[in-house]
Amino acid sequence: MKRIAVLGATGSIGLQTLDVVRRLPDRLQVVGLAAHRNAEQLRSLASEFGVSHLCLGDGEQAARAGLPGGVNALCDLARLPEADLVVISVAGVIGLQPTLAAIEAGKEIALASKEVLVAAGELVMPLVRERGLNLTPIDSEHSALFQCLGGYRSDQVDSLVLTASGGPFRGRSRASLEGVTVAQALDHPTWKMGGKITIDSATLMNKALETIEARWLFDVPMEKIEAVIHPQSIVHSLVRFKDQSVLGQLGWPDMRLPIQVALLWPERVDGKLPLWNPVETPNLTFEPIDHEAFPALHIARRAMAMGGTAACVFNAANEEAVAQFLAGKLGFLEISALVSHTLDLHTPEPVSLESLLRSDLWARETIRRVQSLKSE
Repeated sequence: MKRIAVLGATGSIGLQTLDVVRRLPDRLQVVGLAAHRNAEQLRSLASEFGVSHLCLGDGEQAARAGLPGGVNALCDLARLPEADLVVISVAGVIGLQPTLAAIEAGKEIALASKEVLVAAGELVMPLVRERGLNLTPIDSEHSALFQCLGGYRSDQVDSLVLTASGGPFRGRSRASLEGVTVAQALDHPTWKMGGKITIDSATLMNKALETIEARWLFDVPMEKIEAVIHPQSIVHSLVRFKDQSVLGQLGWPDMRLPIQVALLWPERVDGKLPLWNPVETPNLTFEPIDHEAFPALHIARRAMAMGGTAACVFNAANEEAVAQFLAGKLGFLEISALVSHTLDLHTPEPVSLESLLRSDLWARETIRRVQSLKSE
């Protein structure tokens, strides 16, 4: 029996994590739950799973609900003595400090918040390795790479190939994306996800973030990490080895499988999930990315080449730009343009928790200031 705490329990990944627990009650037990604002749903889940340790990320909402709140409460939950493993599935870089708290407490970590490693991989991964901890990724692409790389050293790898569905705008030119609406961008063809990550899929910013995450997770240089369009979302990623062998992980686009892998690794058990049959998807195809229409990956590579806090700024600027787009204050093509402009204005600092938090705030304020000037 593995005891888990779930941060982000009412979000898409959090709810699917709890569904995995329902399917494997003899293997998994929930001992802590955190949400951002939804106290009512959090308490309902706590009642179902018999959980007494609860908190909310939003301090004001927590005070109204009579629950512990704020980032310190999230960190306390990540350190919970009863927990063996902490699931970090909160949206955005808010997951960084709880991740560091879990590492400090010697917990296993299942990481869904890719922004943690995008912003702070240079800080987080050395601590994980120094403590000899298991940090397993929940992203389907990184879970695929993690499974394919099992037992192999990074110096045996030629390259990593991330796959992307292409989102709702695959094959469209940059000019045709000018008038894209929020509803159109949220209409993903294969995956059902939260709002922010769905927009990231539409801009291919998710793939840009994932290349940075893969660099830190697997200790592979950025120039050896690629991405291709795979519309069927069956091949979740590929590893090319130096002997030219290629390994891939295949399955239906169902996040419950990578979640189960992250929670139980290295065990393989029947989670009662739909079985993929190759004859049901006989025509698997791959396409190159149109970097003119979707420049996010090039921006990510520039951020990594800048070094220091630049990747943190890249991530924060994207989070803020997506929030502005979802609020109807920003055009679809302006997301990548604003992220790139914010990087242009940034002078990278050496990485520390303080410099990362400072750079994150600066990037968000820069986006808001640019938007404010536009509206005047």
